Amino acid sequence: MARALNFVMFFLVILFFALTVENHQANATGTEAPAPQPQSSNNHTMNGITEGSLQPQECGPRCTTRCSNTQYKKPCLFFCQKCCAKCLCVPPGTYGNKQFCPCYNNWKTKRGGPKCP
Repeated sequence: MARALNFVMFFLVILFFALTVENHQANATGTEAPAPQPQSSNNHTMNGITEGSLQPQECGPRCTTRCSNTQYKKPCLFFCQKCCAKCLCVPPGTYGNKQFCPCYNNWKTKRGGPKCP
């Protein structure tokens, strides 16, 4: 019984601190978290291709090109196609150039690393 009570008390203390930190962060900025904004029409352009201008059927060839120099082709193609389906954009070249597709560049994993190759 005492062990269960200790566990409940520990959980409540952790919850209290989590809420306190969250409130402190919201007060420090003076506002709540900003509402998600719709994608702006200020899309990046390169070689006549605008971010978000691809059709879903164009993702396969673009991702094949993007992943052509990696030794991890299967996972590269999987994540590239997933990112392309969401963003309708694949950066040019086989590496880098992500500034031309901000959606593709800004999608992160749970750990904060890049989701898209």
